[in-house]
Formats: sequence, C-alpha cells, structure tokens
Amino acid sequence: MRKKRLDPKVFKVPIDRIRNDYYSDIYFSRYVEVLKKDNRHPRVLYQFFPRKDCTVVGIDEALAILRFATGYYKDEEKANQIFQEILSLDKAIQAASVDMRTDIVLKYTERKWDLRIKLNQLWVDKWDEIEVKALYDGDEAREWEPIMTIEGDPTYFGYLETILLGVIARATSTATAVKNVVKAANGKPVLYFSARFDHYWVQATDGYAALCAGAFGVSTDANADYWGAQSMGTMPHALIAAYNGSTEEAAVAFDKHMPENVNRIILVDWDNDVIGTTLRVVKSFYEKQTGKNFVLGVTDPSPIIGVGKGRIWGVRFDTSGNLRDISVVPRDESSLGVCPELVWRARQEFDKVGLKDLKIVVSGGFDADKISLFEKLRVPVDVYAVGSKLLRHKVDITADIVEVDGKPCAKVGRIKQDTSRLERVFKRYWKEEV
Repeated sequence: MRKKRLDPKVFKVPIDRIRNDYYSDIYFSRYVEVLKKDNRHPRVLYQFFPRKDCTVVGIDEALAILRFATGYYKDEEKANQIFQEILSLDKAIQAASVDMRTDIVLKYTERKWDLRIKLNQLWVDKWDEIEVKALYDGDEAREWEPIMTIEGDPTYFGYLETILLGVIARATSTATAVKNVVKAANGKPVLYFSARFDHYWVQATDGYAALCAGAFGVSTDANADYWGAQSMGTMPHALIAAYNGSTEEAAVAFDKHMPENVNRIILVDWDNDVIGTTLRVVKSFYEKQTGKNFVLGVTDPSPIIGVGKGRIWGVRFDTSGNLRDISVVPRDESSLGVCPELVWRARQEFDKVGLKDLKIVVSGGFDADKISLFEKLRVPVDVYAVGSKLLRHKVDITADIVEVDGKPCAKVGRIKQDTSRLERVFKRYWKEEV
C-alpha cells in the first residue's frame, strides 16, 4: 500500500509572510522580479537533491508551501502595502497580548483579518499550473539522487527556493541522524530528547522527522504535533534537586502526581551511584505502596515493577561524561559516563534481587557509533535516549534548473538525473489514495 501525504493544513504555513518574500533570500526574490518585468515566462524543470546519502523528510511541508504559495499578486504594490500593515498589527497585537489588553487585541485582530481577506483577494493561485514529483517522507535517498522536481513557470514559485530547501534540509538532517541511531539500536526503542538543544521553533519539524525515521518517542508536545502523538519522558534532575537531592522522595512524588498512562522512569545518577540509588528508590517505593518493610534480597519487588501508577517501569542512567560511577572499576576514559561496564554491573545486581523486569534507559553522549559499540558488546540496555549529538548531523539540499522549455539547460556539473523513483503529486494529494 502506498504512503499517504499529510494534509498541508497540518504545517501551519505562515501564508502571508511566505507569499510576501519574508523568508526568501533576496536574490531569489529579485530573480523572479526580473523575469516578471522582462515578461519572460519559460517552463523550467527544477531538480532537488541531497549532498549525501540520507533519510528524506520535509517533502510534505515543502508541498504545503507550494500548495499555498505558488502564484503571484495581481497588484504587488498594493499587496506589499497591506502586508506591511499586517506586520505592524502583528507587533501591536503581541505587545497588547503581553499586557493582557484584550480590547486592543480584539480591535487589531479584527483589522488584521480584514486586511488578510483583502490581501488574499489579490492572490492569483497557480498551484494547478505546475507539475510536482517527489519521494515520500521517510524514504531513503542517495547522494545526488533527485528527491523532488518542480516543472512550470518560475515566476510562480522561484522565490520559494530558500524556504523549500530549508524545510527539507532541516527535517532530512534530523531524520538521517535519527535513522542512523535507530539502525544501530537493533530494534531497541530510541527516545528523541533533543528539544532543549535548539530553538523551540524547530521542535515540530524535528519531532516529526524523528518519528518518520523510527524514533519510539519524543519529549515535547510540539515534537509530537505533526504526527498526532503524545510526548514522553522521564523525571529530570531538577525535580531531585527540588527535593533536596533525594531521588527517593522525588520518585515517590513523581508517581503520586503523574497520570496513570505515564511510565515511571526514574533518573538515578544524582549521587553518581546508579545501583545504590536504584535500590533505595525500589525500597522507598515498595514501602510507600504496600506499607510493609522491604528487605533487599529477601522481599519480592515485582509488585512495584511495571507499567502504571505505583510501579517503576525503568531507571535512567545519565552519568556525566567526566565522571566515573562508583561501581565502575577505573581503567581509562572508557570508564567514564554511561559505559558498558556500568550497565552490565547494574543489570547483574538488579537481577540478583528480583528486578529482572526493571528496564534500563541510557542517555548522555549517545550517537550511532556509541550505540553500535553497546550493541556489539551486547550491553543489556533496554532503551536509548539521544539528544544533542543528533543535531550535529547536517544534510545540505540543493536545487538546480536542469531543463528549460523541454531542452537540457544546466550549469556545468549538473544534469537531469533519473527520476523514476519519484511519484507524481496530485493536485489534491492529501485526499487521494496514492
């Protein structure tokens, strides 16, 4: 069964700003301006391709932009005047919103929407006059392989090149990095915890890309927005600090106040003793839930291990890369952070006292190489949580005109490539079974 593309409305495209070149490199805007003023309307074939092997994501967002912004204003001077007033109103609305001046917000919002209607009346939609072919989000692509083509009059869409390249490059970079760690993890769940390492505006794109690439979960609601999933995560160090450094008290409070559907994953590296801290947390949990004493190695802890309220699903090791957990024998730098020896020792100690079902989640400096090493050594990790290192992987996307009016025309070094993998994008592609 063929994949389906997302409805363009999912992406919350800032239509007015895009149509008015707000996010476009000025040279692309000027390129289209020259063509219009010279009354030159060739039919060109644009070819988009990655500069390295990758997992492609961002296609659906690019299509949404094309759907809403392919065309032109029949009175550009008037459109620009209206748009500038809209920008001024946006600033005024924001200022009034911060001050909770609802009367001003309502007044300016009404004015803004009146202007938006007028602006939209000036727009001439040309989406139906271009032909687009593309891969699907989540597809693999080779270096230089076309991932999307656009054929039509460049005066309708040429100014969008900056934006199209950007949304595909960002999402593809994230997806490729995530796919690499997902492959390395050999089927074990990978949690995408990169939100705090970048600007919040990119969370929706990054989270969607991560999920397309096979991530098991994401950490913010914005990450999950396009996908329609729920965010997930563990308790943070800050919660432990707020309970005066007591992981046990923080864990009990976390369980008490979190919804039933939230897995209790307890962070246990605060004291740089993940084994000892875990056992103390288990004891505290057990005694809190049952009202009975817990004797390590004697009492069966299974009643408080598992899914749901009053149970610990797993523990997370996040030992700093410049520290050696007290259970690890010092050797060299390989003894620092969350290392294989730490996880092996923990698993052995947990199993000895009846905690065989307690999951181990690891985080802190994990990338595809480190995960591959852990898997090669068969380290008993249950879940990998990955963060900042995923944002260091970059995939550049390039677009070139390779045909003009049906004839080859490209800069030296560029030629029209095989596009047989690309699927035609229908005009109402989000509604069609393809």
